[in-house]
Amino acid sequence: MSETALHTCRGRAIEPRLEELARLRITVFRDFPYLYDGDFEYEANYLRRYAECPESLFVLAEDGDSLVGAATGMPLAEDVEEFRAPFEQAGFDIGSVFYYGESVLLPSYRGRGIGKAFLAERERHAASCGFSTVAFCAVERPDDHPLKPEGYIPLHGFWRSQGYERHPALATTFHWKDIGEPEETDKPMVFWLKSLK
Repeated sequence: MSETALHTCRGRAIEPRLEELARLRITVFRDFPYLYDGDFEYEANYLRRYAECPESLFVLAEDGDSLVGAATGMPLAEDVEEFRAPFEQAGFDIGSVFYYGESVLLPSYRGRGIGKAFLAERERHAASCGFSTVAFCAVERPDDHPLKPEGYIPLHGFWRSQGYERHPALATTFHWKDIGEPEETDKPMVFWLKSLK
């Protein structure tokens, strides 16, 4: 079994790996529950927002020279309205929240503790920058979705085991084009939070 090395970088230090990270996101997010029919130009622009934020964090998992996983985060106050608005409407101080953009990991590297390391590195970074809360959101697909794989188990149990709590009152929608669909549609997303205090 090959060894996977993790390292972190901030802001513009990710720029040499942006295209590789965009391709990785497209690959991993094709799978259920995201079913994302990826667009490289959109991905590159999305990641550039993180690169331009000095307080952003990238946690990279590499096997040799190959990028096999990555996790990102940035201050919620710097992210898009779809993610900020539910917190603002609920009365949160969004300046105190560090938001996780995503965790992506190729299937053959799962089950090795890399997901836990992704969370731990982002928590450490958020705490060192003075944030009191970390948050992410996850798409919610219906149980009877026709493309749900046999035996699929959502990551809810894993996230709870790491101290994250689902907050159904904090919800948003985000649009993308599903595989096999003609156009983008809004997807329901629910936030998970953990206090660092």
